[in-house]
Amino acid sequence: MIRCVRLWTGEDENSHAEDGFIDLEPGARGDFLTGRLGTSHASFQETRSGGTFEWHTAPVRQLVITLSGTLDFQTRGGQHFTIRPGDILLAEDTAGGGHTWKLVDDQPWRRVYVVLGHGVAVPFKSAK
Repeated sequence: MIRCVRLWTGEDENSHAEDGFIDLEPGARGDFLTGRLGTSHASFQETRSGGTFEWHTAPVRQLVITLSGTLDFQTRGGQHFTIRPGDILLAEDTAGGGHTWKLVDDQPWRRVYVVLGHGVAVPFKSAK
């Protein structure tokens, strides 16, 4: 199971977070996988340890795959959640009040941004 946190804009124009996972199906050789997801492009980014980013929204609907670093995210509504290496953030809060994050360990935040194609369904399942 791959942990995923979905971040979206609600009707109240605030960002909301929901903990869940990427739904995987049985595949060849005993692996579990998703179908192919249509993407626009991918890029890598690194932020030094101690980094922060004040209130902002996601620039586009994207998956953010954390390779290193542990982060505390917060929404304007007061929700906090932690992202660790191996976690995926499904960032869909492209409007509204946004979110903020800060690195909380001594590692840089290394991540991969995967920009999703228009209307692409991500197999996110809520943990609830």
